[in-house]
Amino acid sequence: MDIKVYVDTDDDIRIIRRIKRDIEERGRTLNSVIEQYLTVVKPMHHQFVEPSKKYADIIIPEGGTNQVAIDLMTTKIRSILVEELTGTNN
Repeated sequence: MDIKVYVDTDDDIRIIRRIKRDIEERGRTLNSVIEQYLTVVKPMHHQFVEPSKKYADIIIPEGGTNQVAIDLMTTKIRSILVEELTGTNN
């Protein structure tokens, strides 16, 4: 199975998730999370992650909240797995 998927999530959503996770789970301060995001994470995302989007077979907008895309991906992956397990090609 060789499917390249890019899950596209808005910058604002990414930083909110990071802030919540890093403060709640990692005990970091708000200022340290924001500084790391602005100086390292966001620039690296735009330099390395965002450009990889052009190589994706599928781009899922709205991150993990796009239920239609999630359902389509789930159906396709199941179909591929069944084909590989049974040796059939529908």
